Amino acid sequence: MFRFRSVVARTIALHLVAIVVTSICMPLALYLMLKHAAETLQDRALGEQAAEIARYIEPAPQGGLQMNLPGALAELYSKAYGRYAFAVLDPSGTVLFSSLSNRAAITPTAQPDEISYFTLNRDAAELYGATVPTQVAGRRVWIQVAQDLAHRDVLIDDIVAEFFPRIGWITAPILFLLLIIDVVIFRRALKPIVAASALAQRIGPRRTGLRLPEAGMPQEVRPLVHAVNEALDRLEEGFRGQREFTADAAHELRTPLAILRTQIDMIADRELARSLRDDVESMTRLVNQLLEMAELDTFVIGPEETADLVAVAAEVATFIAPLALSRGQTVAVTGAKDPVEVAGNADTIGRAIRNLVENGLAQTPRGAAVEIAIDPAGIARVSDRGPGVPAGERQQIFRRFWRRDRRRPGSAGLGLSIVARIAEMHGATIEIADRPGGGAVFALAFPCVIGAGRQAEEALATAL
Repeated sequence: MFRFRSVVARTIALHLVAIVVTSICMPLALYLMLKHAAETLQDRALGEQAAEIARYIEPAPQGGLQMNLPGALAELYSKAYGRYAFAVLDPSGTVLFSSLSNRAAITPTAQPDEISYFTLNRDAAELYGATVPTQVAGRRVWIQVAQDLAHRDVLIDDIVAEFFPRIGWITAPILFLLLIIDVVIFRRALKPIVAASALAQRIGPRRTGLRLPEAGMPQEVRPLVHAVNEALDRLEEGFRGQREFTADAAHELRTPLAILRTQIDMIADRELARSLRDDVESMTRLVNQLLEMAELDTFVIGPEETADLVAVAAEVATFIAPLALSRGQTVAVTGAKDPVEVAGNADTIGRAIRNLVENGLAQTPRGAAVEIAIDPAGIARVSDRGPGVPAGERQQIFRRFWRRDRRRPGSAGLGLSIVARIAEMHGATIEIADRPGGGAVFALAFPCVIGAGRQAEEALATAL
């Protein structure tokens, strides 16, 4: 059995089935009701015709009964008119009066104790009539009246005959119009749920503070939304505990590492001391990165903060130049000369560029350079001369603790994940491309370039 995944689609489908059934059953029910009403009126008319005929039957002077119909009534029952007929019978079944040419009974029926109806064919005509028992001048007689169904002149009969096709064509468009109105109503009713769904898509490990709005929600959905918000509260508490634990553990590790570094410096074996010092430096770097990740999880960028990418790149190059020179490498800053201001925090953007440069230095061989190029469009590109990044790994390298070679010392796999977090905070994007001649290019693109907007305003003011 086919199942709809959408509540709206399921509701509309069921409503469509209901409309189809209703568009068939409602006209049919109305038709049957109208037909019954018409037959009731017809039966009543036959009774009234019999009563009218009885009014003109009276005792004859010589005994028996006689009938004196008015001219108009006699013409109505005449053979020339041919639509109505009557016959009057006594208790023995003898026909006393008849509008038929042979003065016969309309139907050879027994004399009932109460009014009865009949249908018969006579002379290629279909007759519908009634036999009505009555008292005339103290005598019991039975009056038969009938009419030709092929020559109805009653307006209600014509209405009944054409009612079903006409009402069907009227009912179906009205019901489908109601379906369209229902679709609009459903969409408006589900609008808060759709908005809540869009908000829920933004909730993640780094945005646990968002909650689904309960105001304006349909009453049936509000308990679910409330339960989801309570679950998010519990998840946020768990994430907060993890972040606090990471930060506390990193803080607690700093002091033992500093003491351990001091003890290592006192070792007489210089080769062993250098090896141990390298391990301590790696651990210190990991602790600092853990603290940095914990700090970024709670960091908030001010709405008015701006950063000059050119100045940030120059500061990063100055800071990291000694490390590059110690490895026989160089760091170059190219691109825009004028300030390129973007919305964001200069310190965290500097951390992102610094991590990209450190990653590039780790991949670049001795004697080569890592280049920081600032584009006036608000893009900071860091290019290295390493082996490059395979296309299948360009999404994985930003995951925490991901390393291509886990046996390689000195890297915990947190530097690029910090870059991804900072980019997310600023609404920036990161793209990786191959560098001509070998290497990789990391492009950090910021969405809001304030300097470009100011230049455009100044150019417009000058033109005016």
